Amino acid sequence: METTSVRKIILASTSPRRAELLSSLQIPFDIMPSHADESTPDHWTPDKIVTELAKRKATAVYESLDLSKRNAVIIGSDTIVVRDGLVLGKPHDVEEAASMLRLLQGRSHLVFTGVACIDGLNGTSQVEYRATTVTMKALSEQEILNYAGSGEGLDKAGAYAIQGLGASIVTGIEGCYFNVVGLPLSLLSDMLVHFGIRIL
Repeated sequence: METTSVRKIILASTSPRRAELLSSLQIPFDIMPSHADESTPDHWTPDKIVTELAKRKATAVYESLDLSKRNAVIIGSDTIVVRDGLVLGKPHDVEEAASMLRLLQGRSHLVFTGVACIDGLNGTSQVEYRATTVTMKALSEQEILNYAGSGEGLDKAGAYAIQGLGASIVTGIEGCYFNVVGLPLSLLSDMLVHFGIRIL
């Protein structure tokens, strides 16, 4: 199925997972890293964190575009894991990854992903988010150390990847699976309609 759009898509991310998900929609896109500041105040709610950071990433790329690339829609996205109000981003090292897994194992948590789309022609934007509940099975200390030591979760919020080896430690999800991977595709496709891009 070919999209009816001739507009360019720019993904404001260096995440190979988001690029892979976006490519599954069968629309051509370019990748431009945003290098946006990802620090946030402690009092921000999870939905505000992901929506503001997603927009910040997309805005950074939008502001750097030259005129030849203005007929584009810039997509920014941000994902965090939240357990009982505690926000977990990407771990800095294996030890922190193991600590996050100890908090998550044997119980459920929420994964929030924010998506921002900015029109390169006029700067108008749309920002939304999705939340998915993920349940992780109880893990032994050795299993925690083994998974953290694999390195798979070091560049992922909550220190695990549901689409990789981490699939072996997740017992269930409620909500959008792709939201947990890092880009809720059904939400994104609905948002792109507002910018003249139809997936189907």
